[in-house]
Amino acid sequence: MLRTCPREKEVMELVALGQWPVAEATAPELRAHVARCRSCSELVLVATAFQRERALAANAARLGSPGVLWWRAQLRQRNAAVERIGKPILGAHIFALAVNLLLAIGLAVWQARHGFAWLTRLEHLPRTATLYLSSQWLDSLRSSASFGSDWNWVVLIPAAATLLLLGGAVIYLVSEKQ
Repeated sequence: MLRTCPREKEVMELVALGQWPVAEATAPELRAHVARCRSCSELVLVATAFQRERALAANAARLGSPGVLWWRAQLRQRNAAVERIGKPILGAHIFALAVNLLLAIGLAVWQARHGFAWLTRLEHLPRTATLYLSSQWLDSLRSSASFGSDWNWVVLIPAAATLLLLGGAVIYLVSEKQ
């Protein structure tokens, strides 16, 4: 069972007011009591230690100006928003890169299988263009088997080039906005 000293409250009030070690503020009989009473001397020791540490902690915890704190909070919030937005953009980059790589691989595989024989077909391209522009292009389309294969090249090469250019443009524009 804990027994407290009857003068403990008086000692605690003096310590809390910061008047305990001051000789003029404390009575000599109270100092003599604290020197004899174990409970009061421990109370003075612990209370003054806590007050000293609280004063040190209060001095150490100096906050910056409110403007700087607000600016840092805004900067943190902006960076978090950019990070949240950046995740889908990274996905778009990966998707555009995958599409371009698939087109490039497909073109490389196709070239490996067929070689550069398509370059010889480009010689016939002016003839195909004139047939197309002439008024009899439908008749020649029905009668000419070579026109059909040349026509595939006329459509395939610009379409592949357009896809590659658009994919590159999309990647550039998306990365430029970051």
